[in-house]
This record gives sequence, structure tokens and C-alpha cells, in this order.
Amino acid sequence: MIQAQKLQKRFGEVQAVDGISFEIAKGETFGLLGPNGAGKTTTIHMLVGALKPDAGKVVIDGVEDPTHANARQNIGMAPQALALYENLSAEENVSFFGTIYGLRGADLAQRVDWALGFTRLSDRRKDRMKTFSGGMKRRLNMACAVVHKPRVLFLDEPTVGVDPQSRNAIFDNIEELKAEGTTILYTTHYMEEAQRLCDRVAIVDKGGLLALDTVTGLIDAHGGNSLVEATLEQAPSDPSAFPGTLDGLSLRVETDHPLKTLARITDAGVHFTSLRVDRPDLEAVFLNLTGRRLRD
Repeated sequence: MIQAQKLQKRFGEVQAVDGISFEIAKGETFGLLGPNGAGKTTTIHMLVGALKPDAGKVVIDGVEDPTHANARQNIGMAPQALALYENLSAEENVSFFGTIYGLRGADLAQRVDWALGFTRLSDRRKDRMKTFSGGMKRRLNMACAVVHKPRVLFLDEPTVGVDPQSRNAIFDNIEELKAEGTTILYTTHYMEEAQRLCDRVAIVDKGGLLALDTVTGLIDAHGGNSLVEATLEQAPSDPSAFPGTLDGLSLRVETDHPLKTLARITDAGVHFTSLRVDRPDLEAVFLNLTGRRLRD
């Protein structure tokens, strides 16, 4: 459904995107995970035709030119920088974008009603956008992106600056669209969002693609060991028999098999007053790949 083939884009001395390639299957939710400035937004702008690559190729649903009418009609875009008109009402904003995509008359009215209901904004349809909270603006941004029922949806940081209620509403929207077969490219630097929503994740930094796999695959390949931390009831008679580091009653073990490690300790007759197991996650993956955290 979406193909990015060796995309490159430079702005002056900055190589914003450097040879990124990936394919997204029909109906897949695909995440671009990386810190600010990693190249996510530039990549998505090339995929939708807003920027022309310096090199490489984009294919959307079999069409090699994303600016071609056959491609653009199937694309929805909710950009990080809100593409809304603050002096228009919610209804007028959605209607305007529906018109751009060729909707007219009863079809337009029906789709506007659906988009506002879908994003839980029906009761504010007559209110001007400038009166909305940050979360409501993000939901209106989503309504404008899906009013024409696109087959491919690009969501660039759709939860930046939103309240928890709006974030959960956006998550529900994405999961519903996925269930209907929409192909979604989702850019974010929030690992928990990618972990919840995405079938596969590409990790990018400094314009390059560092790794691409399912969340589980990335963690298995790049996450490192789990960390077991325990406080013992009493000091063991033979501390050297224990894995890891024992400091008084505090035990710390890095292991790729935490359950086996715990079984080994308990089999020795040791009891805990506290126990904690930290498994690697996407942030650990990114830290191991780049040497910095996701939001640095």
C-alpha cells in the first residue's frame, strides 16, 4: 500500500532524511518512532507529496506520484502543525476539507456529520475552532483528515499537547479505523503509543532508519536484559552462590531469563520482602541503538 524507497532529503547542511526505505501493508498501522528532529515529519511530507525527495521514490497504492489525483484522493493527513481555520466553526472546517476532496451536496453533509460524530465533536459543531481546547483541536484535525474516508491515513504526532480524555478518544479512533482496513502511518516519539497501536515500528534518528520490526521483535533484538531487584528477608549464608550483585539485603540481577533467575533464587530457600522485575521496552531499544532516550 505504501512504499518508501531510499528516500533522501537535505536542507542546506542538514541531511534530514538519509536513504530511508520501508513498505507498509494494506490495513497495517505502522509507527515511525524517534525524537524530535529525527526525520519523521520530513519523511511523511515526502510520502504525501508535500516535499519532493532529493532521491528515492514513493509509491502509494500502486501510484508512483503521490501528488497524482488518484493517489491524493486516497490519502488523509493530520499534520503536527494544525491545518485548521480558527475563525471557522468545527463544521465549516470539516466541510471545507471535504470540498477539497471533491465531496458535494448530500454526500458532503453526510460525511461531515459522520466525521464530527466519529471524533466526538458533534455537540460543538457550530463553535469556532479558536474556542477549542488543545485536545479538541487535535480531534478536529483528525475529523478533517478522515472526512473523505481515505484508504491511507498519515498521522503526524496526533496527541501532542492533548489531555488524557482526548488522547484516549484519538486512540479509539485509530483502532476503529484500523479495524475497518485503513492503512495508517503514525509518527510519534511516545513509545507507549507505538507499543499500543502499531503492528510494526521503524525507529529513526538523524535521518536514518535504525531498526524495523514488531514491538516484540525490536525488544527481543535490541532491548537488552531484564532487571530483577529484590530485598531479601535475611542475608544468605553463601552470597557467592547468588547471581548478580548483593549489597546487604538488596539483590540486583541483569538477566535474559528473569523467571529462571527467580526460580533459582527461591529454590535456594531465600524469601523476599520486595521484588521488582523491569523488562526492556521500546525506550530501552532506542537507548541501546542511539545512546539517548526517546525524548532527548
